[in-house]
Amino acid sequence: MSVADPIAVLRPRDEADLAEAVRAANGPLRIEGGGTRPVGGTVEGTALSVAALSGVVLYEPGALTLVVRAGTPLAEVEALLAAEGQRLPFEPMDHRALMGTDGTPTVGGMVATGASGPRRVQAGACRDFLLGARFVDGTGAVVKNGGRVMKNVTGYDLTRLMAGAHGTLGVLTEVAFKVLPVPEAVVTLALRGLDDAQAVAAMAAALGTPFEVTGAAHLPGQGTFLRVEGFADQAAYRADRLVAALASFGTAERLADDPWPGIRDVTAFAGRPGDVWRLSPTPSEAPGIVARAGAEGAVYDWGGGLVWLLVAPGTDLRARLGPFAGHATLIRAAPAARARLGAFHPEAAAVAALSRGLRARFDPRGILNPGRMG
Repeated sequence: MSVADPIAVLRPRDEADLAEAVRAANGPLRIEGGGTRPVGGTVEGTALSVAALSGVVLYEPGALTLVVRAGTPLAEVEALLAAEGQRLPFEPMDHRALMGTDGTPTVGGMVATGASGPRRVQAGACRDFLLGARFVDGTGAVVKNGGRVMKNVTGYDLTRLMAGAHGTLGVLTEVAFKVLPVPEAVVTLALRGLDDAQAVAAMAAALGTPFEVTGAAHLPGQGTFLRVEGFADQAAYRADRLVAALASFGTAERLADDPWPGIRDVTAFAGRPGDVWRLSPTPSEAPGIVARAGAEGAVYDWGGGLVWLLVAPGTDLRARLGPFAGHATLIRAAPAARARLGAFHPEAAAVAALSRGLRARFDPRGILNPGRMG
């Protein structure tokens, strides 16, 4: 099968097969995982599926260490961890409802997009829990970076670079994670009736307490949500103290249901027409940015450091907002709008030069997902 054939799909059976396929490529390759996170520009090229590179390589619950192949379904990993009372700490987002996709989220796609959820505000991002990785670069060379324990930091920065690179630096084959125990108890508090500015102030106040808030989100018209986790007695105590600390913003109620999967996956915009943008402003600027956007819907996460906006199709949101301290990424839109506006925020000159240098080093032929990141 020729990799120049735009209809063919390459399905390597293992890492060696993948490396040979990349070495033999004479044109662009479109890296495919589960097909659930189509973020970025359109890639014209031969599809290269990593679905067959699946399975757990090593799991040591006592060492909080997991090594898994990139094509492994994320649901399998989460079920394995749950059976041992553990989890991926960064609460990875499932894009399917928002993007209208089906398929199966994979570990490689999660890492390639750097998918992190509400807990990032306290625990950290996907890249912060990567211990090591194996990948095939654009020359077909197999690169191993990092290790299987947090103390081994050899080349750790390169491993982190793979998180959020969208397959433009290499094709992931294996990833090592640090995992953490599932907390005994979770308490979610809700404040009602706050406007956006009040909500951001309340979230900042909560995150500034010593009560280890692991989620801080605001859905206009629905409520402002705060989460604490831990041993049952500790979580209850910290929730009580948090209610008292936020008394000036109103009376916080304890929720019986769990709003966090919906916040994580931005299900408020699922099935609704319009483009979806993901902004990373400073929290204090977020309410003003949302007001300028003229959006049809907004979701604040990470205490206001992450904002999702639903706007009319084809809206040039960056032009409408003007300069601000942060960036705006077009997550969901028609192909024509993505091509015209660019999915990713334009990089500063120095950062763009660094990005070009990294891609030239790891993909000198420019065949790995060209055009994905604009």
